[in-house]
Amino acid sequence: VTQVMTSENQTRVTEFLFSMFPHLHEGGLLFFILLLLIYGFIVTGNLMIFIITQLDAALHTPMYFFIRVLSFLEIWYTTTTIPKILSCLVSEQKAISLAGCFLQMYFFHSLGITEGCVLTAMAIDRYIAICNPLHYPNIMTPKLCVHLTAGSCLCGFLLVLPEIAWIGALPFCGSNQIQQIFCDFTPVLNLACTDTSLVVIMDAIHAVEILASFLVITLSYLQIIVVILQMPSAEGRHKAFSTCAAHLAVFLLFFGSVAVMYLRFSATYSVFWDTAIAVTFVILAPFFNPIIYSLRNKDMKDAIGRLFGYQKRAGGVKR
Repeated sequence: VTQVMTSENQTRVTEFLFSMFPHLHEGGLLFFILLLLIYGFIVTGNLMIFIITQLDAALHTPMYFFIRVLSFLEIWYTTTTIPKILSCLVSEQKAISLAGCFLQMYFFHSLGITEGCVLTAMAIDRYIAICNPLHYPNIMTPKLCVHLTAGSCLCGFLLVLPEIAWIGALPFCGSNQIQQIFCDFTPVLNLACTDTSLVVIMDAIHAVEILASFLVITLSYLQIIVVILQMPSAEGRHKAFSTCAAHLAVFLLFFGSVAVMYLRFSATYSVFWDTAIAVTFVILAPFFNPIIYSLRNKDMKDAIGRLFGYQKRAGGVKR
């Protein structure tokens, strides 16, 4: 039973149903297999990055500390949505309880905001490393890295709490069909049977958060590019560019899709484009991150080589 009757003869929603998923005979199984493989790759890839950057002493630098934090967050960020999406693709009842929906929204957005803050910290780290290299070791200390990470988590997990508490207190009656692949603010608020105009204030707060991070990162990388172009050595320029290219790619992928989704204000997209954008930042962006940070990163590839080389020697195989 998905709904119960209230004394006022209104239908009160007790759970939401996702209306965007195809049934098994409509290609649901194919999407399930594909998404399961992608999710397996995301978790394995990020876990590999986390373990290697932890074990290899050569990667105990501020930059790889933030990459390790980002990989850890990415595992949980995708776990808030993808397992439920997988479940909906193969089950007949594509439902989620109200409490489950609000928890999914809270952790998805908290982890997303935290990732945005960590990406901002990474941009500041690269800015200091390239634009102020002599003072870099004294500025970017392990203690500062831990403080920036703690601040990012605090920012992420506290900022979204008032909005979730407000949405959780709203009455939901009538339709319980969510037109999205996961619980998100707008699709859920559309089902509330009361005035939700207060959401404009929340949207403005989110816009300030996104734009502030975007501005800091953009200004950092613009300054970095100016400094790199002034380097006399071609080899130095190439090394600096290759280091920053990975960060820029992740930054553009993450903030690009987030901006399209959450900086729309009064603009509306079709259900198809809403879903396509959601798939981009829920599934595709996390899928490309391990590729960018490992397969396209020489330091990471060298560290993987050293790790497996060590294991072979430990097993008695000598070169």
